[in-house]
Amino acid sequence: MATLLTALSLLLGSVVLAGPARAELSASPPEQWRSYWVDAFNDGIYTPEQVSTLIDDARAVNANVLIVQTARRYDCFCNRALYPRTDAAIAPAPYDPLDEVIAQAHAAGLQVHAWVNVNTLWNSATPPRSADHVFNRHGPTAEGRDRWLNRKADGTELQGANSYIDPGHPDAAAYIVEAIRSLVREYDVDGINLDYIRYPDGSSTTTHSDWGYNEVALERFREVTGRTDTPAPDDAAWSQWRRDQVTSLVRRIYLGMWEEDPAARLSVNAITYGFGPQSVGGWEATRTYAEVLQDWAGWLAEGITDTVVTMNYKRDWNPDQAQMYSEWTQFLADAQAGRQGVTGPALYLNPVEGSLAQLREALAPTPAGNTAAGWSGYSYANPSMDVAENGLAAERERLTAALTTGPDAPFAEPATVPGMAWKSAPADGHVTGELALRDGTPLDQARVTLRHLGAGGGTVRTVTDGTGWFGFAHAAPGRYLLTVDLPSGVVGAPVSTVVVREGRIAEAPFAPFRPVR
Repeated sequence: MATLLTALSLLLGSVVLAGPARAELSASPPEQWRSYWVDAFNDGIYTPEQVSTLIDDARAVNANVLIVQTARRYDCFCNRALYPRTDAAIAPAPYDPLDEVIAQAHAAGLQVHAWVNVNTLWNSATPPRSADHVFNRHGPTAEGRDRWLNRKADGTELQGANSYIDPGHPDAAAYIVEAIRSLVREYDVDGINLDYIRYPDGSSTTTHSDWGYNEVALERFREVTGRTDTPAPDDAAWSQWRRDQVTSLVRRIYLGMWEEDPAARLSVNAITYGFGPQSVGGWEATRTYAEVLQDWAGWLAEGITDTVVTMNYKRDWNPDQAQMYSEWTQFLADAQAGRQGVTGPALYLNPVEGSLAQLREALAPTPAGNTAAGWSGYSYANPSMDVAENGLAAERERLTAALTTGPDAPFAEPATVPGMAWKSAPADGHVTGELALRDGTPLDQARVTLRHLGAGGGTVRTVTDGTGWFGFAHAAPGRYLLTVDLPSGVVGAPVSTVVVREGRIAEAPFAPFRPVR
C-alpha cells in the first residue's frame, strides 16, 4: 500500500508540475505581421546557401513573412512562370530561387510572398536575352498595338534607362494578370506582393501625372468619353480614367488569384510621398492619389487587396520626415477598412535606434484606437544607414538585438501572421464575366450594373476593361440581376442573372453581342 501511495503521489506531483509548462506551450502567439522585403538586386536568393542564411537571419528577428522579389523587371527568379527566367547571375538551372525559398522558409515556419514589379519593364540599354521578354516583344522595337510602352505627354518613353508598361493598354494588363496567376498556380506561395502598381515617377509637378499617353490607351479614353483631343496631364477626367485603369488591374488580379487559390494573399506596396492627408487637405490631395494615381485607400475599402504595405521611407532624425512618417502611419492604421495595413519603413535611411523608434510607432494604437497589422523592413540587404561605416554583419546583428533582446523588445517572442477571416470563413462571394461581340471583339468600357434581387438589396456598377472582363468583389450571398448599357451600334440580350455563394466566384453568362449594320 505504501508503495502504491508513493507512486500515486509521484504521479500527481508530476501532473501538477507539468501544468504551467503545458499551459505556456498551448498559449497561442500573438498575431502580428513581421517581414523583410528581400530584393533581387542584392545577395539573398542567388544560391541555396544564400537562402539558408536569409532564413536564419529572418528567424533571428522572429519574422514570419518574407517578401521575396520574384519578377523584378519582367524577368523571373523562377523557372515555371509566364515571365522568362532572369539573366541575373543566379546559380545555374535547374536551380529555382522561388522553389528554394519556399522549401526552406516553409520548413522554418515562414510565409513566402512573391514580390512582383508590375509597371517597371526594363532599366538597361542592353536588352534581356530572352526573346519572350516583354521588352523585346512589346518594347521600343514594337509598333502599333504591339507597343505596350508607357509614354509621357511630351512623347518621351524613357526615364533615364527605365521603361514602363502602360496599365491602360489592355494587352499589357492581360499579360500582367496571367503572369501573376501563373506564379500562384505553379508555386506554393502564400501570397503575391505587387510593387509599382501605379504610374511612374518623374512627372513635371506633384499634382498630376505626365504619363499614360500610349496611343492605345489614349484611343480607349477618347472612345469612352467621345472626345477627340489629347487631354492635358492635369485634365481631371483623364486623371480619373488613368487611376481607374490601375484599380481595374488590381481588382482583376485579386479575383484571378481567388480563382487559382482562394487562400493566397494579395498585398500591395503603397506610396507615401510627402506629407500625409492630414497636412495636404485629404486623401485625394496626396501625391499618392494625384501624382502616381494609386488609390490604395480605395482598394482597402473595396476589399480588392488583403494587405497594404506602405513604403513609408522617412528619416526618423529629420523633423519634417518624422512628421510625414507619423501621418502616414496613423492614416494607414485608420484606413484598414476591415483588411490589414503594414507599415514598411526604410532601414537604410536610419540608424538602428531610429528604426527601432519607427517600429514602436508603427505598432502603437492611433488616437482613434486602431492598430496596424504589423511591420516590414526595407530591406534585408541593408539593415541600417551605418552599414558602410560598421559593416553589414555588425549592423544586422545590432538590428536583431534591438528587435529581440531586452525587457521591452518588440519582437522578443514569436508571432503568427494575422489571419484573413474574409478568406478562411467568407461571408460573401464575387461575380465576374466577359462581354464580347460575335467575332470575339471585346466590349470595352461597357457599364455593367449588379443589383441584388432580395429585399433591401443594393446596386453597384463597374465597367469592362479592354479585354471585355468585369468583376464585382465581395457581394452578399443571393440572386442578382446584371444589366449592360450597350454602346450605340451594338445589340443583344443585355440582361443576365447569377447566384452568389459564400467564397465562390459566380460567372455571369452573357451571349455574344452583335453590331448593327
